[in-house]
Amino acid sequence: MRSISVLALVAALPALASPGFALAADTLDDATAVDQIVVTAGRADDKLSEVPVSMTVITAQALRQHQAVVISDLLSRTPGVTVTRNGGVGGTTQVRIRGAESDQTAVLIDGVKLNDPSATGGGYNFATLLAGDIDHIEVLRGPQSTLWGSQAIGGVVSMITKTPDGPLSGDATIEGGSRATAYGRVGVGAGGAWGGWRLAASSYTTAGISVFDDTLGGKEKDGYHNNAISGRVDLNVTDWATLDARVSYAAGRNEYDSSLPAPPYALGDTSDYGKTKELVSYVGARLSNFDGALNSRIGYAYTQTDRDNYDPTSSAPKTFDARGADNSLEYQGTWKITPIWRAVFGAETERSWFRTASPSFSSVVTRHATGMDSVYGQLQAKPVEGLTLTGGVRYDDHDTFGSATTYQAGAAWTPNAGATVIRANYGEGFKAPSLYQLYSDYGNTSLNPEEAKSWDIGVEHSILEGRARGSITYFDRKTTNQIDFVSNNTPPNFGGYANIAKAKSKGVEVEGSFDVNSLLTLSANYTSMDAVNKSAGSNYGKDLPRRAGETASADAQVSLPNGLTAGVTMQYVGHSFDTIANTRRLKSYVVTDVRIAYPINDTFELYGRVENLFDQDYETIYKYGTPGRGAFAGVRAKF
Repeated sequence: MRSISVLALVAALPALASPGFALAADTLDDATAVDQIVVTAGRADDKLSEVPVSMTVITAQALRQHQAVVISDLLSRTPGVTVTRNGGVGGTTQVRIRGAESDQTAVLIDGVKLNDPSATGGGYNFATLLAGDIDHIEVLRGPQSTLWGSQAIGGVVSMITKTPDGPLSGDATIEGGSRATAYGRVGVGAGGAWGGWRLAASSYTTAGISVFDDTLGGKEKDGYHNNAISGRVDLNVTDWATLDARVSYAAGRNEYDSSLPAPPYALGDTSDYGKTKELVSYVGARLSNFDGALNSRIGYAYTQTDRDNYDPTSSAPKTFDARGADNSLEYQGTWKITPIWRAVFGAETERSWFRTASPSFSSVVTRHATGMDSVYGQLQAKPVEGLTLTGGVRYDDHDTFGSATTYQAGAAWTPNAGATVIRANYGEGFKAPSLYQLYSDYGNTSLNPEEAKSWDIGVEHSILEGRARGSITYFDRKTTNQIDFVSNNTPPNFGGYANIAKAKSKGVEVEGSFDVNSLLTLSANYTSMDAVNKSAGSNYGKDLPRRAGETASADAQVSLPNGLTAGVTMQYVGHSFDTIANTRRLKSYVVTDVRIAYPINDTFELYGRVENLFDQDYETIYKYGTPGRGAFAGVRAKF
């Protein structure tokens, strides 16, 4: 295990000060809320204290207190999560959980999986994901494929949008600040015994920073613009049947820097830009039978991502054109067999399609489709008071690579009425080869799925009637059959994809919080992780690129009786390597943010924040810039 830096130790002190430790299952803003209801871990309503998997909940209160706009920034402060971005807001954004690849993270919004079938690894780019109408986020760490299928090797990021409830009401936000940044959003909805509806829209624009790091000579600012709209309707047809439909659409335009012409074929200021459009839609029915003992859901989801890149200086300006679409039909049942036994089971059929082209270089258009059928089941038992056991299995049958079977087993035990929670979990994950890896010019239809096996164990303890809580988790994951590009000297492609890579990740996550009094709350987390390459060859045993061995975050929140709130967050990211051979080192850094908010009356609230208060200069990717100090202010309203 890596040596622990002084700064990381300071950040972790609130957790270490607690007399006990536990699995990372705390909320970002209120670690004492151990028995809140979560839905992602078991695909059903569960008390957090009965969940065996390691997870963090970013609540609606945390989103509001931290004045969240860019979701990936908030995720980067949670245990075991690292984020890299090609430049400023809008640049390609990769989220890695416990050292896994970015495309090994399953990303959901209201249960619908988000991924881009046209992307090289088929993963999700967090660049266009803004806070919008998101109510809260559940982050699961460790392989979760038994319930969530392909891509859930590192974990799951599940976002749940706001639910319409009560009479007609709404909320709105508008803010502006550094780098000519402006952000506005509005949401309105209503609900009652008949069901509910909600509509929301947002717009974000910024002049940005130079994607090519300004410390290396980057001068041209690369801006970003994003517009999004979403809506949902829930209709209670009878007392046992509900229909629901949801749709969201986001369109972004990001300017970026690419390689200059020869010489030097190196990153520099260019006028390139890209356009991205993302559509997510779902329609389904929920049924309740046998006096609520059996709850069923039947749903159809369709997602589509369109990406186009342009070079205005080229005679053929469009340099890249990609479209990926995913259709899925699923059934899920939740059966409360007895007060002791519960079963969650389901079946899914998924069909994915992609098309890519590089019009400025070739007239060739690559397109292909594939499908996968799946069945899964998980059984939960509560044989004695305070003990929850789970076990599950999943079977997937892919059109190309064949079948994959994954298993999960876990336990959560509260021996003393909730003051202590002990958790242990074993999980398996897999990731199907992407369409690009299977069918592009570099594709290989003989690829097998990537596979992972992982276990973690931890204990959580609280004192002072829940005011102080500490936790510690140890995790260990091995990933095999990872897909990597193999170079050779054979034209025209000079290589292709193969299952040649292996990786291992292990580490410790420490969390804690302390409600000092009614005015002050302290919280912190610290992760020490070894994520290493286990592939045969010269890079065996070296750190996986862009995974910091140490990360930490510490937060202080003040809430005064007059409604004024203020806070400070310090985030530490240890050094990492930018290359697989570990020849280029990215230095460690600390970023400090401060914030304040004050309610004028019951309707309006003023707020402001300063990001990167001390103007820290750092890189998450070599040669790519990151935002310096920025100040932002706005007003929020509810009506």
